[in-house]
Formats: sequence, structure tokens, C-alpha cells
Amino acid sequence: MDAPVQAVLFLGIIPALIFLYIALKGYDGYYKDKTIFLTFVLGIILGIIAVTVRILINPLPLLIIYIILFAFFEQLIKTIFLNLGRFHYKKETTIYGLSLGLGFGSSFTPFLIIAGSISGQSSLSFLSLVTLGSLGFILFHAASGAYIGFGIYSGKMTRYLLIAIMLQLPFNVLTDSTRLYLNRFFLYFQIGIVIYGAIFFWYVVKKVMPLILEPSDRKKRSKKLDSNK
Repeated sequence: MDAPVQAVLFLGIIPALIFLYIALKGYDGYYKDKTIFLTFVLGIILGIIAVTVRILINPLPLLIIYIILFAFFEQLIKTIFLNLGRFHYKKETTIYGLSLGLGFGSSFTPFLIIAGSISGQSSLSFLSLVTLGSLGFILFHAASGAYIGFGIYSGKMTRYLLIAIMLQLPFNVLTDSTRLYLNRFFLYFQIGIVIYGAIFFWYVVKKVMPLILEPSDRKKRSKKLDSNK
């Protein structure tokens, strides 16, 4: 493996780790570093499986069914591992869902860039837009992983899983529309992917994850974040 390919692989991992660092502020003592690392790596492996299947299957013949099935598939594959007995009713499951989702989403960046290059779309502007759009994949899957993790912690896994699947449907419409070769609108689709993922990520980090904190820790976290502004 040469240096350029290695660089492409890290284009997804580096921003995912940055988002992880930002999201974990104020949660000291609520997770184990070893488990964060393991779930992140597991997320990468699961993401590679998911994105490989996406690339191999042509969505055009049955686009609507494709969009729905992949929403189920990608959220369910994360849920299967987060729903292990050791994570049931545990606050930290929300955080481990976040790290799993970040690893999962980071896998899309190198594969999307490589797929674009193979298809002949190897211009710097195209690859830059793909890299931009891949941030939306990272943010969305991080948020959905944490969201499902919170559902498992709160004993409402099915409800949170179904909501995550429904939230992925419009996300899939945006992402799979880029495969219709509508080059004229490619920029707008990529921006839309990032905005959609960022909004969901913001909601989960700001509104859902803090619910696992004790009231006193929640106040400390808010003060800590305010002091860092």
C-alpha cells in the first residue's frame, strides 16, 4: 500500500476522531477508553462491509426499495452489536454507540473517493466534494449510533431504532441521488448531506447524550463548555 492510499484511508478516520474528542467533553468517568477504541474499530469494520455492499449494488432498478432496505440494514447492523447483554440499561452504551457510529461513518470516505476515481471522476474538485460530503456520513452515523445506544440504555431500543431508520430515509435520498450522475446538482447534494448529518449530530450531542449525566455532572459539563468558548 503506497502513501497516497494510506492518506485516503485516514481522511475518514481523522475527522471522526476529532468529532469524538469534541462530543466526549464532560463525560469523563462515563466510559472506558479501551471500549471506546474497540467500538470505534468495530465500527470501521462494519462500515467497510456496509459501504462495499452499497458500491456493489446498483440502486437504479429499484431505487425506493434500495433506499428503504439500506436504512434498515445500516442501522440494524449497528444495533446488533450495541444490543449485547453487557450494554443493556447502561448509560455508557450511548457513548459507545457514538464511537461505533463514528468508526462506521469514517469507512465511507476512502471508499467513496476510490469509487469516484475508478469511475473516471478523478478531478480535484470532484474528489474535494466527495470528501466534503463524506463528513455528512460520519456525522449522521455517529448521531444514529448514539441515538440507538440511548434507546438500548433506556429500554426503548425498538422505538429508537425505528426513528433512526426513518431519519435515514431522507439521508439516503440525498446520498443515492448523487449516484444518478446529476453532475449539475452534485455540489448541492453534497452540501445537503453535510447539513443533514450536522443537524442530527448537533441534536444528539446537545439534547440526547446529556440525558445520561447525573444532574450535578450536567451542570459541570455546561460550565466547562461555556468556559471553553
